[in-house]
Amino acid sequence: MEIQGSIAIVDFGGQYAHLIGNRIRRFGFQSVIVPTDISPKALKGAAGIIFSGGPQSVYEKGSPQADPKILDLGIPVLGLCYGHQWLAQALGGTVAPASVKEYGPMKIRVADAPGPLFMGLPQTFTVWMSHGDEVKTLPKGFTTVVSTDACAQAAMMDAQRNLFGIQFHIEVIHTEFGMDILRKFTDLCRPAAWSVNSYAEHVGAQVREEAKGKNVFMLVSGGVDSTVAFTLLNKELGAARVRGLLVDTGMMRKNEVVMLKKAFDQLGINNLHIVDASEEFFRNLKDVYDPEEKRKVIGETFIAVQKRVFADMGLETGDLRDEKGGNTQVSNLKSQVSHWLLGQGTIYPDTIETGGTKHADKIKTHHNRVEMIQKMIEKGLVIEPLKDLYKDEVRMLGEELGLPHDLVWRHPFPGPGLGVRILCAESESRITNHASRITDHESRITDHGSRITNHEPLGSFAHVALPLKSVGVQGDGRSYRHPIALFNAQKYPDEQCWRLATDIPNRVRDFNRVVFCTSHAAPPTIVFTPGFITPARADLLRDADAIVDEEMRSADLYKEIWQFPVALLPIGTRKGGESIVLRPVESEEAMTANAAVLPENVVRRMTERLLQIKGIDCVFYDLTHKPPGTIEWE
Repeated sequence: MEIQGSIAIVDFGGQYAHLIGNRIRRFGFQSVIVPTDISPKALKGAAGIIFSGGPQSVYEKGSPQADPKILDLGIPVLGLCYGHQWLAQALGGTVAPASVKEYGPMKIRVADAPGPLFMGLPQTFTVWMSHGDEVKTLPKGFTTVVSTDACAQAAMMDAQRNLFGIQFHIEVIHTEFGMDILRKFTDLCRPAAWSVNSYAEHVGAQVREEAKGKNVFMLVSGGVDSTVAFTLLNKELGAARVRGLLVDTGMMRKNEVVMLKKAFDQLGINNLHIVDASEEFFRNLKDVYDPEEKRKVIGETFIAVQKRVFADMGLETGDLRDEKGGNTQVSNLKSQVSHWLLGQGTIYPDTIETGGTKHADKIKTHHNRVEMIQKMIEKGLVIEPLKDLYKDEVRMLGEELGLPHDLVWRHPFPGPGLGVRILCAESESRITNHASRITDHESRITDHGSRITNHEPLGSFAHVALPLKSVGVQGDGRSYRHPIALFNAQKYPDEQCWRLATDIPNRVRDFNRVVFCTSHAAPPTIVFTPGFITPARADLLRDADAIVDEEMRSADLYKEIWQFPVALLPIGTRKGGESIVLRPVESEEAMTANAAVLPENVVRRMTERLLQIKGIDCVFYDLTHKPPGTIEWE
């Protein structure tokens, strides 16, 4: 897209850079993502400039920097998070580590003279933060517009020059009035109009262009994304040019394969080949404990199965085969072409979380972004119709294509399936920092093995540092830290507990998740058991996941909750015991998420039924927002 007349988003590697452009296009205006080394001359025709967030510190050597002369163009500028800090530093202000890091929902106070971006908004409301640094002193000519209890310069402006900086993320749905603020800036810029009348028409045109003269072999995982992508490819290219492969990994939901086959049959789509490769996946995952290695193994096994099935079906493999492999004869094709492309249901959050832009931090490697896939992408051998879309846009596209409502609005399910919900560890992980302190609560957290034995209360809560780690996202960067478990007599989290779920990761570096134990009123002795993915553990989690789904639907909560991962932890009250984590979230595009508040009676019913499963000792309820925790635990 042309820069002329667009709002240019300078990408410092933030998790939400692409989302900013998406929001502006939703307003009906042009936006374009540009690199940090773009010249001021190249930006001269832009209607406005937004500096995105990023995972680094602006004062660090080697951190991404833009040309400060961009600020002399006379074009409206908005800096968000890292962009806010870069703007302050570039103009003579100072940036330093914050005394209190802020992740997740925070209350802000708007100044009496708020300027054009906050005019007409309430004086206090909740925003979404994700930062460890802050602007300490303002540049000359700037005034403070917004502050929090911990961050004095949460927003600043030089209204005369139309320069604005905001520490929080206005582009995510969890910031109240965020779209109003972004729209006010957009209106200030007066960018050129942009519209897309139909997602199917827009994305379909790209598919026809990318697949010109080629066929597509599509990996269908069973989730919404791959289902929509497979249906789109069939519509645009015709069934004769598309082959679908559904691989039963042994880590799918209960009765998943039967349900999907029936759904595609009802749509008249009969070019889906189903293969049970569960034994191969479990064999390859034996003794694999590291979450990144696990994702790599799952992704590479998918490709190995695809290659074998490709050859067994007598299709021309072309460049999809290893360089040493030869070609086979084309058969059973109405339309013969020289090469095949690999199709995937990748959406944009998969790309950005894998570090898919220049300065982005790798939060976790998605199975559709392992090294083998990346090499195929570089060779032009992969087609991903949804790669620039978010989940809400994928659903709109699915409905345009005529997919059943229940199928389109199913809860998201990761490509690796239960594989990323079964936590694996070879040895327990202990907290080594004995001096960790949550200052607001004057409560020292000390660790003696896997259990905090002094149980000094956090308010009314006893607590345990769980002896394993999970993936999080903090300040646009990856964290791999401990969950802390809270306990009280009611076995249900109250308002104070929810506050702690935000406060603890912000104030104590050791933790990126807060869970609440719904099965025990007081901390039991926590026993760790080494474990990798096995059929028995997969079956255990599959049964637990089915119970949660049943109870959620029975309580008429399915439409209220965006996604409900259920995780299995290799800890219990005895050797070999396991624990279940309930992880309901509210979101739209998966870039940010609120931990969903469930009715107490539903939580109690789920807990009672889960404890009846042989092998399950404890049940936890994850209260962590994203950030600081990712939606999935790995």
